Amino acid sequence: MKKKIVFHINHLAYSFEVDDSLEKEMTKFLPKDINLSVQELLAAYVRKSQECLSIKTEVEKISSKLPKL
Repeated sequence: MKKKIVFHINHLAYSFEVDDSLEKEMTKFLPKDINLSVQELLAAYVRKSQECLSIKTEVEKISSKLPKL
C-alpha cells in the first residue's frame, strides 16, 4: 500500500509516495516530524550506507561458503 510521507529539510517540505515497508526503512535514520539540516541528512545517508555495506559483506561471506556450480 502506498503512503505519502513528508520530510522537512532546511525548512522546505519534500513529499514522497512509498510503500509501508520502505517508510519504515526511511524513517529509521530520518525522522519525519522535525526539520532536518543537510548535515543531518548526510549523516543519515552515511549510517544507511554503513548498514548496507555490513549486509553486503555478510552476504559475500555466506556466498563464498556455497559450493560452486
